[in-house]
Amino acid sequence: MRLLLDTHALLWWLAGSRELSTAARQAIENPANEVLVSAASAFEIATKFRLGKLPGAAAVAADIAGCIADQGFEQLSISVRDGERAGGLAGIHRDPFDRMLIAQAIGENLVLVSNEALFDHYGVRRLW
Repeated sequence: MRLLLDTHALLWWLAGSRELSTAARQAIENPANEVLVSAASAFEIATKFRLGKLPGAAAVAADIAGCIADQGFEQLSISVRDGERAGGLAGIHRDPFDRMLIAQAIGENLVLVSNEALFDHYGVRRLW
């Protein structure tokens, strides 16, 4: 299975947080699964850290690419097609970071690891 981590899932995984569901943790741990992290999540972490909304994420914000690589996860770039798809999504969910993750999950046929039930309105495959 190919998994795309929502930003909170990535941060909770890195922190070893109990907020990450058991199903999500098991899927991420499973070596048969490919785990991807979007450039949108890197943008979100860096932005929210700069704004003081993620004060506990200093180490991650300082080297997001290194954190991803250390976990054996793959980076997922954002394409123009992803931008078109995200921009064309119905307005149910307004968060631009989440809209990009939804677009990438749909375009790449990925399972989105997220606790956000609102994603289900977009027909994305979600694991939590």
